[in-house]
Amino acid sequence: MLHYGTMGHIFLIKGGIFLFSNISRKYRETALIKLIAVGLIIGIGIALYVPAIIPIVAVLGDVFVRALKGVAPILVFVLVMNAMAQRTVGSGSALKPIVRLYIVATFLASVVAVGFSFAFPSTLHLVVADATIAPPSGIVEVVHNLIMNVVDNPLHAIANANYIGILAWSILAGIALQKASPTTKNTVRDFAVVMTQIVLWVIRFAPFGIMGLVADAVGTSGVDALISYLQLLAVLIGAFFSVALIMNPIIVWMHIRRNPFPLVFTTLRESGIYAFFTRSSAANIPVNLQLCKRLGLNPEVYSISIPLGATINMSGAAITIAILSLAAANTLGIQVDLPTALLLCLIATVGACGASGVAGGSLLLIPVACSSFGISNDIAMQVVGVGFIIGVLQDSCETALNSSTDVLFTATAEFADRAKEGTLTAEDMTPKS
Repeated sequence: MLHYGTMGHIFLIKGGIFLFSNISRKYRETALIKLIAVGLIIGIGIALYVPAIIPIVAVLGDVFVRALKGVAPILVFVLVMNAMAQRTVGSGSALKPIVRLYIVATFLASVVAVGFSFAFPSTLHLVVADATIAPPSGIVEVVHNLIMNVVDNPLHAIANANYIGILAWSILAGIALQKASPTTKNTVRDFAVVMTQIVLWVIRFAPFGIMGLVADAVGTSGVDALISYLQLLAVLIGAFFSVALIMNPIIVWMHIRRNPFPLVFTTLRESGIYAFFTRSSAANIPVNLQLCKRLGLNPEVYSISIPLGATINMSGAAITIAILSLAAANTLGIQVDLPTALLLCLIATVGACGASGVAGGSLLLIPVACSSFGISNDIAMQVVGVGFIIGVLQDSCETALNSSTDVLFTATAEFADRAKEGTLTAEDMTPKS
């Protein structure tokens, strides 16, 4: 009887292991966006129908935010340093106007985001009781704090999540590494890959973290928390569409003096829609390369500009960073004047360049912008958590804007040269089948 009992126990253990491995495999194979959506729904359900277990699931949200807080400083330093170190932009004259378009468009996108934030101010539900809030009195204090943070000890900056210092030192280190040997650059790239993988592991925990954060937010603040999330999402999407359908066409028209919308709609339809569902600029590179080929562009140029654009052309990321940072400032009652807002645009533009390659990368750059307002890292990471909650749509729209403009501005730069030569035709604006 003991023998059969022992065999039964072994059978149950093996069955449990088999079941767990199957569930784990299914979890890994399921798209993260679907898992986050499920976690969001479960979190709302717990808050509304099983409030007694909110303190238990809230721990999952705390663990998720704490993990992000732990990895974010090193991630920002490594990603920005690697992006700067790998840049070889100045070597080709044909790339200069494309890079200029990338940078200018990213900055103008952040300006649009600031305009939307001022026109439609959003508030968030944040825990600020134990946080130190030191709102700056004006642009002078902002600049003073900025300079002091820039010259902070780099190790101290990383240890204390001083993102301004992290950003400054990572840029300097990246510029210095541009003259390093290929072996050294490859080592930096490999380290960036390692940190990216660690973040991806943390991000896979996001559905449980989102479940805990949403349950706690709704349980504490009621449905008002959900309404604030919807308003914030509406502002973000409004900014994305304004940049895609108003700002970018104006930029294209200023360069080619032709109707820009055939080219704009082409890139949105054949690049943006695919990127919306893949949520990966890197995965969309082959799609963009093929679209450039069908547009008849120079392969020697677009073979470099498209991968480069997936790194530094981050209009969507700049929008996300600016709007969420200003939402945090508005929540805390921090008055942001125009010079400070312009400074935020610069920070969002530079920070967005390091946001590629990581799911939720733009969200992890939010503390960089928040620090310029005197917002502590504890509060900033709560804002990051809110970003993941709305990331079901935000990240898809952001990626679609980022990736589609890689092709748009590559084509605009070449078409501008053709327009000057008088060889640009309407047929050039549409891809060949």
